[in-house]
Amino acid sequence: MDVRRETIPAPSLAGEPIGILAGWGRYPVAVAEAIRRAGGRTAILAIRDHADAALEPLADVAGEVGVAEIGGAVEFFRRHGVRRATMAGKIHKAKLFTRHAWLRHLPDWTGIKTFWPHFVSRRCDNRDDSLLGAIASAFDARGVTICPATDFAPELLAEEGLLAGRPLCRRLEADVAFGWRLAKELGRLDIGQTVVVKNRAPLALEAIEGTDECIRRAGRLCPTGGMTVVKVAKPQQDLRFDMPTIGIGTLESAAAAGARVLCIEAGRTILVDRPQLAEFAGRHGITIASVCDQGGEAVLDSARSAA
Repeated sequence: MDVRRETIPAPSLAGEPIGILAGWGRYPVAVAEAIRRAGGRTAILAIRDHADAALEPLADVAGEVGVAEIGGAVEFFRRHGVRRATMAGKIHKAKLFTRHAWLRHLPDWTGIKTFWPHFVSRRCDNRDDSLLGAIASAFDARGVTICPATDFAPELLAEEGLLAGRPLCRRLEADVAFGWRLAKELGRLDIGQTVVVKNRAPLALEAIEGTDECIRRAGRLCPTGGMTVVKVAKPQQDLRFDMPTIGIGTLESAAAAGARVLCIEAGRTILVDRPQLAEFAGRHGITIASVCDQGGEAVLDSARSAA
């Protein structure tokens, strides 16, 4: 795969209204900025209790919706002429398990029909891919196509290479290779995308708590630091949603935990606020290595030390 940054063409949207179903974090902001740079208009629908206030000035039209109000979301986009939309930003599933959370995210009738099989049928489950796929299908069936956010912001994809810090020594290479295999298997099971390892021993695996909490938990378990964080795309990754995303928050968690390396997957990871990432990593002595996958193994040539 050619993932050199300079080969990625910028889209031209020429006034097309693009919908953004916006979750938590800076990622939806970066996508909205990219759409506007490409000449598109933004119809931003914020997920209640999640979306960043910085989205508001970037919206040509804006609204708010509960996470299960699928009919209302489709109606909002159709009312504003949207035929293509994207999901960007994290949905904190842990918040949905707190007491009375569903009172703020009550499903509408379309949401009930969409999610009902996942709560009553043994053939359905509530993994991320299953639920997000059901949402995307419900949108598509009603005339709004869910597209990968990188269709509108391809410049956010990480290219292969050493993005910050020092090249990997052989010991850290071994940790990356070990963590990569674990992370790919974790992703294959649709549990999480991130693992933290040290000396080829797993310290923490991501589940419902998310990447940042996974990293911080590893820091508590290994107070001496020096660990390696590996975050990858799932082998079966649906590019329309849940793409691995790295922002300043991820690096802040890594620095707080004492991590030494952050390894990501080239061409399948979103980098938000790239200049700030490199600057922060340099100040805190963190190496960011972006490597390619080959049959479930990390290709490390571009990130290794010459020694």
